[in-house]
Formats: sequence, structure tokens, C-alpha cells
Amino acid sequence: MDEATWDERIAAFWADADDERPDAMWAALEPLLAERGADDAAALFERASLHDMLGDERQAVPLYQRAIAAGLDAGRDGFAAIQLGSTLRNVGRFDEAAELLQTRVDDPDLGPAARAFLALTRHDQGRHAEALRLVLTDHAPNVPLYGRALAEYSGLLTD
Repeated sequence: MDEATWDERIAAFWADADDERPDAMWAALEPLLAERGADDAAALFERASLHDMLGDERQAVPLYQRAIAAGLDAGRDGFAAIQLGSTLRNVGRFDEAAELLQTRVDDPDLGPAARAFLALTRHDQGRHAEALRLVLTDHAPNVPLYGRALAEYSGLLTD
């Protein structure tokens, strides 16, 4: 099997993704997943992602966990951490979500996403000042005239 071809077909699948057509989505994804073993990390991740997209978070969580444990490639590993963290938050497992998302906050590519989902998680945990601080710290550089003030004020927020 040509790995790039499978990845390209997965990318095409997601480009056409439509959560209004769950049966069609599963019908399109299952043959692609069947090309991989049942315990293949990438296939587990893609299956988890579709469950997640379709609102089946409780089914997605163990699949994401298995995918990560099976050893995802570098291209999927970070996305799996972000998606699993977000999904854990959605099912009320806030401490686990925060712990996982915290591992990615300094990632040069996915750090902003990790911090945004961590902010949502902190809000859900009742840690509102920390949540706001995360968002303001990320947003301050985008506010030319007042970014420095926002950064300073965010540092003063306390729970």
C-alpha cells in the first residue's frame, strides 16, 4: 500500500466531510480504514475523528487513546492530543483534558489551539481568570495600539 496515496485519500475524505450525512461519511471512511489493520494508529485516529465530528465523543475517547498509545506519526500525534483534549473537555473530564492540553501549549504549530482549548477547559473548571489570561496573552500581539496593556492586565488577573 502506498502511504502517501492513503493519506491523500484521507485528506480528500475530510475535505468533503459533512456531518449532516453521517451514514455516507461512514460508508466513505470504512473502506479506507479497512486497508489498515484494526490496531493501526492512523486508522484508529481517523475513526476517532469521525466519531468526534459526528458528536459521538464517548466513542471517540478510547479510540484516540488507543491511537496515541499505538504510536501515531508526527503529523497526527499533535492533532490527536488537541482533539482528545477537547473531547475530554466535552465529556466533562476536565482535569484529564487540561493535563493533556498543557503538554502542547508550547508547540510552535499547535500551541495556539492547545491554549484556546485549555482556556475553555479552565473556564469549565471555574478558573475564569486563568482562562481569560490564556486568551488575552495570545490575543495581545494582534492588538497594535493596546497589546502591551492587554498583556500587562492579563498578568494581573487572579482567580
